[in-house]
Amino acid sequence: MNNYKEDILDSEETLQIIRKIECNPKVTQRGLSKELEISLGKINFLVNSLIDKGIIEAKNFKNSKNKLGYLYLVTPEGIRTKIRLMQKFIIWKTQEYEKLKTEIEKLRSEITVGD
Repeated sequence: MNNYKEDILDSEETLQIIRKIECNPKVTQRGLSKELEISLGKINFLVNSLIDKGIIEAKNFKNSKNKLGYLYLVTPEGIRTKIRLMQKFIIWKTQEYEKLKTEIEKLRSEITVGD
């Protein structure tokens, strides 16, 4: 993958956004930013990119007091992307776990040698 725009379909952040939208289609970008601890600008970029790629759709809806909000819907392509990302997430986290486990074992052996 050559650039960030292509990488968004292979990111943990994308998986988190899709999952949050599935749970709460009325979530705002500000709400996503706060919940996921990602800057509002980055959330805006990611959400707009996911809309452009057909992963999610944004529909207008009446919020409160005549304000319009967005209802985000995960598309069938978005569901496929979520499943693929969940599979990759498990691989990423398993690799991370194995690396940490090895590092901890190494540190423990150094402590034991030092005693």
